[in-house]
Amino acid sequence: MFFDRADIFLLCVCIVSALYGTVMVYKAATGMAASGADMNPTKLVIVQVFSMFLGIAAFVVLTVLDADLLGDQWKILSAINVLLLVALVIFGVEDNTGNKSVEDNTGNKSWIRFAGIGIQPSEVIKVIYIIICAKQMTWLKEYRDLNSFLSVVQMAGHFVIIFGLIVVVSSDLGSASIIFCIFLSMLFMLGVRLYWFAIGFAALSAAVPLLWNHFLKTYQKERLLAPYVPSIDPDGYGKNWQTAQSKLTLASGRLTGVEPGHRSTNFTGKHTDFIFAAIGEELGMVGCILVVLLLTVIILRCVKVGIHSSRTFDMLICFGVASAVTFQALINIGMCIGITPVIGITLPFFSYGGSSMMTMFAAMGLVSGVKFKLKPKLFSLVG
Repeated sequence: MFFDRADIFLLCVCIVSALYGTVMVYKAATGMAASGADMNPTKLVIVQVFSMFLGIAAFVVLTVLDADLLGDQWKILSAINVLLLVALVIFGVEDNTGNKSVEDNTGNKSWIRFAGIGIQPSEVIKVIYIIICAKQMTWLKEYRDLNSFLSVVQMAGHFVIIFGLIVVVSSDLGSASIIFCIFLSMLFMLGVRLYWFAIGFAALSAAVPLLWNHFLKTYQKERLLAPYVPSIDPDGYGKNWQTAQSKLTLASGRLTGVEPGHRSTNFTGKHTDFIFAAIGEELGMVGCILVVLLLTVIILRCVKVGIHSSRTFDMLICFGVASAVTFQALINIGMCIGITPVIGITLPFFSYGGSSMMTMFAAMGLVSGVKFKLKPKLFSLVG
């Protein structure tokens, strides 16, 4: 039954990406351990492979399970998101990205750890948000005036609640920014009039000074400005330390990677947020291009399934997933080359992290389930 329904091509590309990433995680961790880091490369691989198999299981379940059934349970899904955020308040621990000094860590209280196992609730929240948001937007399009003031306020209110809770509870600007990108992408594909985007950006511009002065902490402000204001870290040993090491690592790989035993840098974080730099060092530009190609294939596959779907809800699911992968990849690669702030964004399917791996496969399972549904010969992209 599964093989008749599933998007096997999408699954295969995701598995290839995950295996590619796992090999690179092992190589990066091996180099870090050799330089004195307290790290067990074999353990990391076991965790990553185990997470991949759990993710594949989630892919299977969500392929067979109609996403409409999940959408109909939006109240339960909303409660799960709230409970995950409450769990962060009670059990959350700070995210240590491996920066050189303790005061230079992100400070994100975005992890729940039990018995050495870490779970990042924001990864689960993103997938659930896509489902709930698609359900809400579809209902408003079918039963209300989509571009009415009340409809726009409802959609914006849902986003603001999730975005605000993530920022307030965990100080995780990275996950919050991905939620923002997902929301904008789904609004655009839904067919919301452009003047609402103009009004929204005007309101956002007016709110930025308030957020900047009263909600963001000093280290968050410095981290956001560090890539663009040299005076914050003129020597490159503070906020820009990881970025500087990442650029050196990427440059050392040149076209096909460094020779074994000639790695130039072994900074902490190479196996997580900066895996792209580790791939560039190990396999050079060729390896980096392969990463970009694999992610592009995944994104385009999600977009293709969404375009050929016959229903608004299904289309929004696919474009929500595609936008999540797109913006995570852009921000993560931007972090590695120094054009975006270091805000703790993983590279989908490649960075070390069980939560990210499992939820990415689960999200692809939603897309795979959409692909199976029968489509009429004539259909409208958004109606």
